Amino acid sequence: MVLYDAIVLGTGGVGSAAAFHLARAGARVLGLDRFRPPHERGSSHGQTRMIRQAHFEHPDYTPLVLRSYQLWNELQALSQRQLYCETGVLQVGPEDGVVVPGVLQAAEEYELQVEQLTAAEIERRWPLLRVPDKLVGVLEPRAGYLLAEPCVQAHLDVARQAGAEFRFDEEVIGWELGDPICVRTAAGELATKRLIVTAGAWAGPLLAELQLELTVRRKSLFWYSLAADRAEAASNLPGYLFELPDGVFYGFPSMDDRGLKVGEHSGGATVDDPLHMDRQVNVDEQAAIENFLQACLPDTTGSLNEHAVCMYTMTPDESFVVDRHPEHANVVFAAGLSGHGFKFTPVLGQALAELALEGGTVLPIGFLSLDRFCD
Repeated sequence: MVLYDAIVLGTGGVGSAAAFHLARAGARVLGLDRFRPPHERGSSHGQTRMIRQAHFEHPDYTPLVLRSYQLWNELQALSQRQLYCETGVLQVGPEDGVVVPGVLQAAEEYELQVEQLTAAEIERRWPLLRVPDKLVGVLEPRAGYLLAEPCVQAHLDVARQAGAEFRFDEEVIGWELGDPICVRTAAGELATKRLIVTAGAWAGPLLAELQLELTVRRKSLFWYSLAADRAEAASNLPGYLFELPDGVFYGFPSMDDRGLKVGEHSGGATVDDPLHMDRQVNVDEQAAIENFLQACLPDTTGSLNEHAVCMYTMTPDESFVVDRHPEHANVVFAAGLSGHGFKFTPVLGQALAELALEGGTVLPIGFLSLDRFCD
């Protein structure tokens, strides 16, 4: 039986990045996935993901995303494909809400360039947008979006070039500690010195002994048409996020004939079984999106062109958990990315590789440790 230096369980956004960083460090790596990435059965698909530096969720994320920017640029050069588009991101909300004050706090702490805008200034600059009463905006010009599936594929490609192996369409049944660790799949058993768990919505069962409180939520993505004479304006929009009384909604500039992609960041039905999640259009979710469009992007035609679903895996405080197993240093994991993790995938891959191979990392991930959930 082959003894691997490391096996990665799950090869979506974070797992594909971890496999690359492990292989580049000289480790013999195997990545396992129940499906064939990039696929639509997890959390790393759906055309685009937002990337921004001034994080309203917690300013401690900012040093990590700054490192991610460096790694995304490196991956673009290595893969020779465009992965990132700098369109700016406009975030709108109440002056005393969560989003705008959080963005301004992070921008001040890390000296990031942002521009504060009134509702009238936003509507003059982007005539497609309407800003409800008493809301203000902040534009981060160095923000933009990542191309989700090409990003995953690029990490897989450069990982293979560095020597990583992958086995897809192979279900992981479980793993057992030992010397070496035994990983059981539907095809047999595998041996490894180190295990990296990056299984997204499937992380809970694979890390059951840690008793992580992870909730999986179903999230819908919608693409809508605009009137023909507004198509060019739609392609020139920034990414946008609106904190409104009835939810937090986001969207992207139009990239192709599918039109504007929009979604709701808040809410989401609980998913009991990720394998059999309902993938049909939910009329209540669609109504919420169309109410948002009517209020804030009224030039959409109301014609739904495409729909997709993905999953958020939520922690109780909606921050990631990235750590070593408290009793087994050769097991490391990233879980609960809570709907804002894709932009961090290269830096999380680096952190996991360093934790697995070196026993620690210089990256500032202490605030993401498992300890915060321990009594």
